[in-house]
Amino acid sequence: MLDATIKAQLKAYLERLQRPIELVASLDDSAKGQELHGLLTDIAELSDKVALRTNGQHTLRPSFGVAEPGEAPRIHFAGIPMGHEFTSLVLALLQTGGHPPKVDQAVIDQIKALPGKFEFETFISLSCHNCPDVVQALNLMAVLNPGVTSTMIDGALFQGLVEERKIMAVPTVFLNGESFGQGRMTIEEIVAKLDTGAVARAAEEIGKKDAFDVLVVGGGPAGAAAAVYAARKGIRTGVLAERFGGQVMDTLGIENFISVQHTEGPKLVAALEQHVKEYAVDVMNLQRATRLVPGELIEIQLENGATLKSKTVILSTGARWREMNVPGEAEYKAKGVCFCPHCDGPLFKGKRVAVIGGGNSGVEAAIDLAGIVSHVTLLEFADTLRADAVLQTKLNSLPNVTVIKSAQTTEVTGDGQKVNGIRYKDRVSGSEHLVELEGIFVQIGLLPNTDWLKGVVELSDRGEIIVDAKGQTSVPGVFAAGDCTTVPYKQIIIAMGEGAKASLGAFDHLIRSSVPA
Repeated sequence: MLDATIKAQLKAYLERLQRPIELVASLDDSAKGQELHGLLTDIAELSDKVALRTNGQHTLRPSFGVAEPGEAPRIHFAGIPMGHEFTSLVLALLQTGGHPPKVDQAVIDQIKALPGKFEFETFISLSCHNCPDVVQALNLMAVLNPGVTSTMIDGALFQGLVEERKIMAVPTVFLNGESFGQGRMTIEEIVAKLDTGAVARAAEEIGKKDAFDVLVVGGGPAGAAAAVYAARKGIRTGVLAERFGGQVMDTLGIENFISVQHTEGPKLVAALEQHVKEYAVDVMNLQRATRLVPGELIEIQLENGATLKSKTVILSTGARWREMNVPGEAEYKAKGVCFCPHCDGPLFKGKRVAVIGGGNSGVEAAIDLAGIVSHVTLLEFADTLRADAVLQTKLNSLPNVTVIKSAQTTEVTGDGQKVNGIRYKDRVSGSEHLVELEGIFVQIGLLPNTDWLKGVVELSDRGEIIVDAKGQTSVPGVFAAGDCTTVPYKQIIIAMGEGAKASLGAFDHLIRSSVPA
């Protein structure tokens, strides 16, 4: 099952086990059952601390649990955790075997203190790059708290269960049989959702903080670069973020980050976060800014009621997926309306889907989906596609793809539970058409996260923060960088450069002005 290279790497990891663990398999006679048995056998043969038994009684087959000997497994994998989920498997083995997790002690204590029973089920696809974060978070919670169980379910393997639960996007998490959440979630976000007093405690703690020299609002590439450059100046630096990494967490392959031939969004974000933490930066995660108040000390008011003060502020709030804003879109979001073809594509195997948008992202999505689904209809508003020529050539070679140009999407239709079609208007003839399908992937660009700044900071007609050559905004002491600004070409490497520039601009402002603390 595992090749020699992976076996060697896994064997080295398993040497870190501090106590014995047991793999408990619940198999069947299917090809996947045999494949899973081969995987588990390979793992057990790599360490004398790993035992395998095949008399598991889990209702989902093929599956297996990871446990200490003599204990019932609290971590289960329903399916074969390869692809992006192989890391989830390795961490489950190590953490069950006593290897310490890389999580703040405060979070560990919070998990251990959670009262009650929490049975989590996470539906994933093996091509989803956001799913492992959720699986790994819930698995760790199961290791730390005996009241928690975590089951990863491969939606492509258990399609009957996917249909029964009406799941049309991954990751989708159920808690005690009820819907808990969709999309990427960090362990801090999950714990905060379970710990009802967490928000109030965070607000109280944040409210006690002294004024910063530089406060960065946003934790994407621009924000991370700004934080590092500020901290290296030896000044008091804080980062306020809803989720560290921002939009990059939703990016799969990155091949244009100079000096790094290939990486993935979550991997790059982990490296950014680690770099920031090398310095004395106060990172405040899971926090949403709601208002900016100019003054000698600039105030940032938060959704939880707390207020932060800083001599300078760097806005790096990034952007979010642009929506179609047509009837039915909001109703059927995550019920057939999707934004990530890599994550959700496998759930539409053999079905009919549409891709909205003819730029590089849209055409790439259509090409990827064509290998999974029965048919792809690509709708483009303009009369030509905007994607690179090489992508268009590949797209046009695919027999199960239909390209419709000059198409204005007018409505997403459904049966009340899931999508069943999309309506569009031919912008040339004016005729209306209905395409029957099961999924819609929206790929029409990004919108800046600047709504909370309207009327305070000067914005362009597209909602982007207007900045000068040093990243200065219309408000003295307030700088901005990244995808939320008017700087053209929204690229990771450009955002990092702009973050560094804004930070240097903020430092220059500090040394040229006298602001009381």
